[in-house]
Amino acid sequence: MAKTQLNVRVDEATAEAARQRALQRGVSMNRYIEELVLKDAGEVGQTFVEAASDFMKQYERVFAEEFGLEQGRTPLSHPEGQPGTT
Repeated sequence: MAKTQLNVRVDEATAEAARQRALQRGVSMNRYIEELVLKDAGEVGQTFVEAASDFMKQYERVFAEEFGLEQGRTPLSHPEGQPGTT
């Protein structure tokens, strides 16, 4: 994968903390920052999925009433086991 250079400005204490954490982990500063960003991006995605799941559980009855779905069934699940058939 091609790499892109980023220049960021942080205060000296933050820079030193990053240097120390990278050193403790035995990775370059570049790798340490890259890992932090990837981890953060993954956590944001996971947080969204969890929030969406909680929302759907909380409002399952409302959706079922509005759209005529039985609780526990998704719009694509059919008793015959054939998607798209009724």
